[in-house]
Amino acid sequence: MKGPSAPVVVGVDGSSSALAAVRWAADDCARHHAPLRLVHGYSLPTRGYPEIVLTGSEVRRAIEEQANDWLTEAVAAARAVAPDIEVTTEVVADAVNHLLIEESRDARLMVLGSQGLGNVTGLLVGSTALALASHGKCPLVVVRGTEVPGGPVVVGVDGSPTSEAALAFAFEAASMRECPLTVVLCWQDFMVESSYSATRLTADWGQVESEEQRLLAQRLAGWQEKYPDVPVHRVVLRDRPVRALMRYGAEARLVVVGSHGHGGFAGMLLGSTSQALVYNAPCPLAIVRPAE
Repeated sequence: MKGPSAPVVVGVDGSSSALAAVRWAADDCARHHAPLRLVHGYSLPTRGYPEIVLTGSEVRRAIEEQANDWLTEAVAAARAVAPDIEVTTEVVADAVNHLLIEESRDARLMVLGSQGLGNVTGLLVGSTALALASHGKCPLVVVRGTEVPGGPVVVGVDGSPTSEAALAFAFEAASMRECPLTVVLCWQDFMVESSYSATRLTADWGQVESEEQRLLAQRLAGWQEKYPDVPVHRVVLRDRPVRALMRYGAEARLVVVGSHGHGGFAGMLLGSTSQALVYNAPCPLAIVRPAE
């Protein structure tokens, strides 16, 4: 567990989406009394130079000047939300994905916007988020959609180690925001798939739902004792997780899911629910990996 001095790190690229991420992160830093770190990574272009001859140092200087302007703008956005937090900035000559994964080693939380500068750059934000969620060393928040004031934190669970980590994150987030928590567990036709069971359905739907409700209550008991201030709404339903979380997320402040990574080579991939929500979540999304 990283200490309270660990920063929240935001990747800044000059886009309005990145500024939204900065504002979200600044608010979170104020709640946790944590420092904010704003970073920009760049790689020198290998083609596309103008007709005039520019040296490598001139190109680097121009890129860094632009990056520092973006960071100055981001600091102002953070200060407007949380004037008293500690803010540091850095421009780093490194590929963005590699830089942010390295930053995550010492971070409490990584935060990204959902769209970069321009349509093509915007496509890269999703790949960066997926890389961080797969290989990062701390939770990731992708700031997208609309955060509903007064809405709950919504967490999707399936009983796996990743969903247990997501529960821990979600309870703390709801407690810090003084809002309710909605816990969503989905099961589907023909097969109940959770940490509790993976059984072909031979019972009626009502019986299956009652069993899942009972097991979910057992899973939540310890967390509710730790966070007695958090009202909990349990949702057990026959549906696809993405569809259910999209529906409940439309009225939420934050949706939280586990990364659903697996060991070994397969660990390079995220679960389909996490991947879909990176691009489509209706509100800010947190993806949480188990502690290593």
